[in-house]
Amino acid sequence: MVLEGREMDGIGNTMQKKAAELERLAEVLVTGEQLRLRLHEGKVIKDRRHHLRTYPNCFVAKELIDWLIEHKEASDRDTAIKIMQKLLDQSIIHHVCDEHREFKDMKLFYRFRKDDGTFPLDSEAKVFMRGQRIYEKLMNTENNLLQTREEEGVSYERTLLASEFIDWLLQEGEMATREETEQLGRRLLEHGIIQHVTNKHHFVDGPLLYQFRMNFRRRRRLIELLHERGRSIPESHDSPFCLRKQNSDGSNTSFLSVSPTKEIKVAIGVRRSSMSSSCGSSGYYSSSPTLSSSPPVLCNPKSVLKRQVSPEELQTPGGPFIKKTFTIVGDAVGWGFVVRGSKPCHIQAVDPGGPAAAAGMKVCQFVVSVNGLNVLCHDYRTVSNLILTGPRTIVMEVMEEV
Repeated sequence: MVLEGREMDGIGNTMQKKAAELERLAEVLVTGEQLRLRLHEGKVIKDRRHHLRTYPNCFVAKELIDWLIEHKEASDRDTAIKIMQKLLDQSIIHHVCDEHREFKDMKLFYRFRKDDGTFPLDSEAKVFMRGQRIYEKLMNTENNLLQTREEEGVSYERTLLASEFIDWLLQEGEMATREETEQLGRRLLEHGIIQHVTNKHHFVDGPLLYQFRMNFRRRRRLIELLHERGRSIPESHDSPFCLRKQNSDGSNTSFLSVSPTKEIKVAIGVRRSSMSSSCGSSGYYSSSPTLSSSPPVLCNPKSVLKRQVSPEELQTPGGPFIKKTFTIVGDAVGWGFVVRGSKPCHIQAVDPGGPAAAAGMKVCQFVVSVNGLNVLCHDYRTVSNLILTGPRTIVMEVMEEV
């Protein structure tokens, strides 16, 4: 059904207002996640001891402020404190013992909630993360969904045809029926992740054109968190997520962007870590399959394995290993486990509340195959890519020491 006139305008205004609010939330989530990954890369986040107690994956407030100034993310210490207070207010970070509701320029330990499993995954955050995962899967599989198309005599670049998008989502196992998939598309639009090319229509199964609106890959500057009323810092035009519109006469408009020159890693398709202060050195990483030439970010380099084994040892008849098979259905956040290592890779961490744990997966198991493909001689990057770009339901064979 296509709405017209005043009713259509009212829906458009409501959607724009809600999308703006959710976009601000999304910007905080993306900015916080980009900072978290950078701090893990720079070893600012690590396990620390205080009074004979170990606090996994945390940072020292005073050291972080030094880092922000050194990396030109803040001009002075007061600005750095305001930036981190914004992340604390939005439940992105917290004091390791939750004893301080203010971010202080002191030798206090703080931690990203995503690193200890306390990140509040409300419905809005889940939809945002689902949209992010769908886009990355869309970009990293061979398809012709994103094309230049015309609607009402105007040509738009990088558009999705709604009916084809629904076909693809069903094929990828994101939803079971067309009706459910259409509802997913509507939620993505309501959360500002996609939009109709002229912003006149809600998402409907049919010939209308839509574009991804969220700019997940744009490198955020932390100072942007302090600007509440719209962006005072213009969007980078180095991102494929910028809306691209082309007039029928070929002249460019302000929506045109160029091919990306820089890309960043973002966490997708992986559930939050389940570690806490008492869980020792269990680590996890977040990765994006092929966003850049760099390897996925290792959030904690320590392996849970006591010793590495070879593929030959795993397959030796009568050896101390048994094979197990799991069928894991991913939810809106992911599958709930992390792989590490190489030839073979192993299960490094399992979210106790995730789908993998429910299926029986445990740490230290060695990955034999993913959806029927033998991966004993592959590293975790390849295995992660197979999982993240595959269907929502995965079948995995693992070897477990008796």
